Amino acid sequence: MQEILFDYRINPTTWAYLSSLLMIGIYFKFHRFWSVRNLDLMALIGFAPGLLMIYYGLLKENPDLVRGGYLWMFVVNGFFLIRMLLDPVMVRRPLLEPNLSVSGLTFTGVSLLIFLMANVINTPPERLDSLLSKPSSKTETKNLQPSPGYPLFHELAGFSSTALKHVDHSQPEDYRRQIVRISAARTTVIFAHLALVLGLVLVGYRHFDNIHAGVAVGSLYLLFFYTSQMTGQVEHVVPAALMVWAFVAYRRPMAAGVLVGLAAGIIYYPLFLLPLWCGFYWQRGVVRFLGGAALALAVLAGSLAISAGGTETFVPQLRLMFGVRDPFNVACVGFWEFHEPGWRIPVLAAFVCLCGSLALWPPQKNLGTLLSCSAAVMIAAQFWHANQGGIFLAWYLPLLLLTIFRPNLEDRVALTAVRDLRWPWRKGGKQLRADG
Repeated sequence: MQEILFDYRINPTTWAYLSSLLMIGIYFKFHRFWSVRNLDLMALIGFAPGLLMIYYGLLKENPDLVRGGYLWMFVVNGFFLIRMLLDPVMVRRPLLEPNLSVSGLTFTGVSLLIFLMANVINTPPERLDSLLSKPSSKTETKNLQPSPGYPLFHELAGFSSTALKHVDHSQPEDYRRQIVRISAARTTVIFAHLALVLGLVLVGYRHFDNIHAGVAVGSLYLLFFYTSQMTGQVEHVVPAALMVWAFVAYRRPMAAGVLVGLAAGIIYYPLFLLPLWCGFYWQRGVVRFLGGAALALAVLAGSLAISAGGTETFVPQLRLMFGVRDPFNVACVGFWEFHEPGWRIPVLAAFVCLCGSLALWPPQKNLGTLLSCSAAVMIAAQFWHANQGGIFLAWYLPLLLLTIFRPNLEDRVALTAVRDLRWPWRKGGKQLRADG
């Protein structure tokens, strides 16, 4: 971008102010000042100070500032966790459209998407993801254990343009191989962002019956300060895109199960969504949903078996894919780096109880409760996530935005939304017995 617009550079602080002011101007409802929508918008803007503290703490090598940033992020995440758990009891959903028309929002969203793709390709050093991906002796010591999830996916996610600085340019083959891997990572990120934004628009158009809401959510996601700072992180955006498209395909349990299974296979944490989604499909479609999720996980496990080449390598990779590891011996980076790691265990226990309870509550689940509770589960996962927990906003941000903008969806339940695939002769038999 600097080759086209000379000396083009916006530092994170400036963009935090600009994006916050634009969010207020486009989405704040001035005629309904005391509204939940405005409270949600202010809380979304509240993420920016925490991210800035982490950014400048890493830049200035100030551990106290980094610690304060992670603590700030945990407080804002805690607010939204409570907000998402209370959302099912908020029956009144007044239509509060953005202050900008669909055409204006579309133009804004497309423009932001172009700048986002330019940032992914250019990878400016003035971004938080550039600092987080910068290797150092301290980070290498702490990251001896790989993150749980699909190993091949994390290998792809580990490549960034900063890695080129540490490649021996005297070895052309290594340099060329690194270029190919970085190009693959950037291409994956760009297509994942495109899919995510398109999925948000489709959810608004098909399930909210309001294209304005879909375009508003997509534009707000692109305008959000976090999106501009973490655009190059594969492990952030790819699972988010899969989860959004699972909601696009929620009327087809098999397809939704495949997408949730893929997200769970590559980063492990969406596995805890299965009780909630099974509760939603319990009256119709649960077998198809579980079949799709099992199929996706089996394909990923099979690809691991092929690439591993032996049991000694395959078994540890499979355990890593499903997050099976000793929680007492996990190297922590981020919030738990500055606090007693043992407290992660009761937090994890509370998280498991929360996920199990969502299978039963609320008893009558609709698309709205599925959105808010899915966002709540992914927010709650941030509190015990050992590696930079609290800043993986993309895992739940699209679902959070859809929940904020959603209308009343009480009629979107599995019994009416999912097609009944029972055999006609079984239907006929039941009808004959009823007539007899």
